[in-house]
Amino acid sequence: MATKRIYYDDAFVREFEAEVLTCEQHAGNSAKRWRVLLDRTALYPASGGQPYDRGKVGEAEVLEVVDEGEEIAHFVDRPMALGKVKAVVDWKRRFDHMQQHTGQHLLSAVLQSRFGLETVSFHLGEEICTIDLRGTEPSAEALVRAEQAANEIIFEDRPVNVKYGTIEELRSLGVRKEVDREGILRAIEIEGVELQPCGGTHVARTGQIGMIQLRRCTKIRQDWRLEFLCGGRVAKVARDDYETRQRIAEKLQCAVEEVDGALEKALAERDASYKSARARGERLAKLEAETIVRDTPDVVGRIKIIARVIEGLEASFVLMLAPAIAGHEKTVALLARKECGQLFFGQHASVGKDMNALLRKVVGEVGGKGGGTKDFARGGLKDPATAQTAIDLAVKELGL
Repeated sequence: MATKRIYYDDAFVREFEAEVLTCEQHAGNSAKRWRVLLDRTALYPASGGQPYDRGKVGEAEVLEVVDEGEEIAHFVDRPMALGKVKAVVDWKRRFDHMQQHTGQHLLSAVLQSRFGLETVSFHLGEEICTIDLRGTEPSAEALVRAEQAANEIIFEDRPVNVKYGTIEELRSLGVRKEVDREGILRAIEIEGVELQPCGGTHVARTGQIGMIQLRRCTKIRQDWRLEFLCGGRVAKVARDDYETRQRIAEKLQCAVEEVDGALEKALAERDASYKSARARGERLAKLEAETIVRDTPDVVGRIKIIARVIEGLEASFVLMLAPAIAGHEKTVALLARKECGQLFFGQHASVGKDMNALLRKVVGEVGGKGGGTKDFARGGLKDPATAQTAIDLAVKELGL
């Protein structure tokens, strides 16, 4: 027996009475649940990018609603007696879905009619919604204009109607996207803007969408994935964004309105401080390298090897120290940090070895990964305790 879909004609039904036709324990799940068939339902099954509704059938919690063709299966958390039952829809969740779904129809229509971007898929997530667009990359300016255009239509509070007809009849009315189905189709019309075949739940007027906000747009294979929010989600995110900005203002010790300027100033100061600190570090590394090379015994006609496991120095400094040492003629630097097992192998061009091959040989035997160029390579050991073993092996492999 086909389930009557109450939501097709009235998406605002929150409570309804129905007849429980069957109730069977559903096999193959770790948690027990029961498959219930009703003669009629206002609970929406997952379809077309819109998630299923939650709610209650009698005292049973609805865990999932599935479209099985002619029938709608309700999976609940307990067995139910056959016969009459009252059911309720989780209205907060449902209305949120209605806002997002109708907002998607409106947004897709605006993007296609004004910017030539076709919507090829839609996903209604718990926190964010997305549409995948096909066409040229939408510019930031185009997205702003699309958002403004969609919100203007929302504020006009246009009717959102349900229409039925064959594909030929809908085509004559200007359907946006045709579907490969026969018979009588259900379509959603946003007056003067959009007509689209759809079985989902929608608001009655565009004003009930509340507002649309566009977020991030990223490349997904050959398409563009656009994130958006509608209705209550816009208000929540706006509040979250403001509180984030307020926390930033407190840390920058400025007014909320002054965050942009204060942030630019803080970043400029940070960059200047970083450059100054790096310059000091490079000078110190050069001096330290000269001392190390000078204090290392020099064997006439031989390559000088500086092989050490270093403790207590930052990785950034060791990264400057290794090439500073290797900058001296006929010198090799083999350094490891004891704290985390980082390796830095460098050589002067006059040495003529291959530091990349050497590092790969060492980490291949001791355990780790890394790589680089012929004259300088860096990597990391799986176990920092093997740092000395790695350095000893590197010295042995050099054969100098």
